[in-house]
Amino acid sequence: MNKSKWNQEPHLYEELKKYSCKNFYPFHMPGHKRQLSVGPAVHFPNPYALDITEIEGFDNLHHAEGIIRDSMEWAASVYGADKTYYLVNGSSSGILSAVSSIAGKSGAILMSRNCHKAVYHGVFLNQMKSRYVYPQFMGEYGVQCGLSPCKIEKMLKRFQDISAVFVVSPTYDGIVSDIGAIGKICHTHGIPLIVDEAHGAHFRYSDVFPVSALDLGADVVIQSVHKTLPCFTQSAILHIRSGYVDRERIERFLQIYQSSSPSYILMAGIEQGIRWMEGDGRERMKEFSRELVTIRQELKGMRHLRLLGKNVVGTRDIYDLDISKIIVSVRGTNISGVHLCEKLRLKYGLELEMCTEDYVTAITTVMDTKEGLRRLRDGLMEIDAGLVGNEDDDAGQGSGDCEKRWELELEQVMTVYEAWEGEKEQAVLEECEGKISGEFVYLYPPGIPVVVPGERITKKVLEEILQYRRLGLPVQGLKDRKNRIMEVVRNG
Repeated sequence: MNKSKWNQEPHLYEELKKYSCKNFYPFHMPGHKRQLSVGPAVHFPNPYALDITEIEGFDNLHHAEGIIRDSMEWAASVYGADKTYYLVNGSSSGILSAVSSIAGKSGAILMSRNCHKAVYHGVFLNQMKSRYVYPQFMGEYGVQCGLSPCKIEKMLKRFQDISAVFVVSPTYDGIVSDIGAIGKICHTHGIPLIVDEAHGAHFRYSDVFPVSALDLGADVVIQSVHKTLPCFTQSAILHIRSGYVDRERIERFLQIYQSSSPSYILMAGIEQGIRWMEGDGRERMKEFSRELVTIRQELKGMRHLRLLGKNVVGTRDIYDLDISKIIVSVRGTNISGVHLCEKLRLKYGLELEMCTEDYVTAITTVMDTKEGLRRLRDGLMEIDAGLVGNEDDDAGQGSGDCEKRWELELEQVMTVYEAWEGEKEQAVLEECEGKISGEFVYLYPPGIPVVVPGERITKKVLEEILQYRRLGLPVQGLKDRKNRIMEVVRNG
């Protein structure tokens, strides 16, 4: 590209600067919410001044014996872990390391079907067998629910080759499963429980939030501190409790899946974020928690839109709910989640984390301001006042909605590795019913696969993908820009 053409193109840096000057309020990650006047950012200098490499006195993340080792040991003492590791390649690197460490090549793992794509990538890289436990589905809100400890126990009794259980709790929507019960079941069978708690790094800082999986018997817990704490994007931590996992194997894979040139800015950001939360952040968390509870109480007054609330706890294997996730359902109204998200953005300047056909997700954190939370409340209340109910929608009977994909256990015909690496061909999406998927298809965010390589594509799942496409949702995994072509196993 010649210089004259490059000068006419928008630059990422310039666009970021322009966007930062606009009045959009972030109800999305990262958890620092771009706040410069409070929190760790107040004490964090120009990042260029801190950007170093492994020079004398600054240790090495992959062979920590000094200042980084001391910092991670301090973090472990804060969280009550036997060992804590800083992750500079996000939670994905921790997930990949945990999965890779649990079994040799071609082992088996029992995982919740709503796991992040990184778990499936770990299964693929290790050519493992994946067995799934499906969450229930809450039709009246359009969200996935909790995981049944009884189902997990039945699967462990049925399949003797399972080396570990991997679950996500809380989910992207804040749904928490009974980790204590699941952990006891795993340990009875002599295997570890690994928990993707990417969205729960804030749990330890207020009683209004659920108890962390680390305190409930999980053996490995991965947390994305950048999601809900004031830390830089891409920073995360992995905690270990001794007894059921091989720490040295996890360390080996962390060296494989993380950069050989780890960012000192990210590592310092993790340390500084946790330090602030343990100090001034606790008082701010009290204020945030009070404001959050008040705002949620007021949102219960919406007539058409519905806030996912604590009343669902105790149903459908939901053990607890993270109230920092504002999940608002549009089921039973005359608009979709996509339209609601667009209204909030264009009219009220509110940038949400995610939208689906059925609901929108706003992520709130300790760094949110009262003004920002109230803008969200006012925007939702005003939009709700202008809506009408949809008499053709069966939202009130949603608990019986078993036709949604999370109630459909797709047939596994091949392993992820066999299908993804095998001979494939391209097919028009509408003609894929009955074929075996050769690719992941998922919405990003949140990155949970709708279809996994090796699964037979059903009519219901195909209809759902087509509906996502019609709504303009971010479908990834299809093979052309218009999302018309899918890769399937040849002769499958």
